[in-house]
Amino acid sequence: MAHPCRARSVLIRALPALFACLVMTAAPFPAFALSEIKPSTPAAEQALSDTADEPLDPSSEAPALSKPLPPLEGPAIGPDGGLPDPAPAIRRLPGDDETLVTEPERPTYEVLRDVKELPAPAARMRELIIQAARTGNPERLRALLGTGPSATQLSISGTDDDPIEYLKSISGDGEGIELLAIMLDVLDAGFVHVDEGGANDLYIWPYFVTSDLNELTPEETVELLRIVTAGDLEDMRSFGAYNFFRVGISPEGEWRFFISGD
Repeated sequence: MAHPCRARSVLIRALPALFACLVMTAAPFPAFALSEIKPSTPAAEQALSDTADEPLDPSSEAPALSKPLPPLEGPAIGPDGGLPDPAPAIRRLPGDDETLVTEPERPTYEVLRDVKELPAPAARMRELIIQAARTGNPERLRALLGTGPSATQLSISGTDDDPIEYLKSISGDGEGIELLAIMLDVLDAGFVHVDEGGANDLYIWPYFVTSDLNELTPEETVELLRIVTAGDLEDMRSFGAYNFFRVGISPEGEWRFFISGD
């Protein structure tokens, strides 16, 4: 007969092993081997096959635009099968204005050279300015410049200075002599008649005011270079217009302006 103490000792040693067996057999989620996984049923396979064969419903795809985009203008490929010419591909939406926005055309005016085509009052004012400029004395211009509302404009922004003193101040020599020479060169060039019969009916010297400076003939370029330097001409071409001194005289003989700039 075993001793009671020894039997109790054996039982105590066996308790951990017994507890481990109980834990393993009580696992709530049994594990399965790969071989125990059942294949899908024929009914499930048939359902998947039927779904794959069904055509897609266009309404189930990405939502379409409210208005379809029109096709790109121009060919998609070039005439040689390569890339098309590097013209802009513009996608116009329905209702867009088909008119391309372009710069307004420069108005064209007939270049006049015969002073006999001037009205008598305008021709007389031109001649008086020339006579005063030839004296080399800017003060001789004072009587021609006018006063008040009819005063000759000498600056685009306007000036309250004495007109003769102002002309001297913007002259390269500080005495107004240079400006007198410029007046002579400007009034010796051809001229144009603008806004005929309108509120701004004027004869303007030189005609380059209305010319495309990039389209001048060699003869016209020589005529312009009597007034400005070659460097000035290049700057004006970049600017897009003649912006040196010009003279405006109305058909009634009023000396309206002698200004530079734009």
